[in-house]
Amino acid sequence: MKGIVFTELCEMIEKEFGAATLNNVIDKSDLESKGVYSSVGTYKDQELVSLVTQLSNETKIASQDLVHAYGRYFFDVLKNNYSMFFDKNDCFEFLKSIDNHIHVEVKKLYPDAELPTFSYIEEGRTLKMNYSSPRHLSFFALGLMERTIEHYEEDIEIIRKDLNVDGSEVLFTLTKK
Repeated sequence: MKGIVFTELCEMIEKEFGAATLNNVIDKSDLESKGVYSSVGTYKDQELVSLVTQLSNETKIASQDLVHAYGRYFFDVLKNNYSMFFDKNDCFEFLKSIDNHIHVEVKKLYPDAELPTFSYIEEGRTLKMNYSSPRHLSFFALGLMERTIEHYEEDIEIIRKDLNVDGSEVLFTLTKK
């Protein structure tokens, strides 16, 4: 997993819960990197799991809720650093550009990046997005989608449905109101 995911998670933890909590989370997590991250580095997925699990233990907030909050937080990181991707007319146009535009550009910068995949079906005022990833970060994706909706100032309902028991495939149904 790319280092920016780790560096920004540490930033969020420090901003939201304080430096002491961040230090406790890093000290108590099983991290091959010892919690030293570079935004362009690559780190094992398990380190993210360890950090979130330990943060959950420290804060008593469910892991999926923390991952969801992190997705919302990470949207602003992407918006501030990659504003050129947000030149779309509306939320659906932006979301449909993830696989065929945004992820293509990410792969140019980071050829070894392992990104989730999305497939889309648009029917009138509804967009169905099938999320697939062995990382099981659909709550992160949900947070990103929610902030996308807010960014484009649209009134859209999201329904999230697991397509398998391990959460590696999820159907998001977004409906414009």
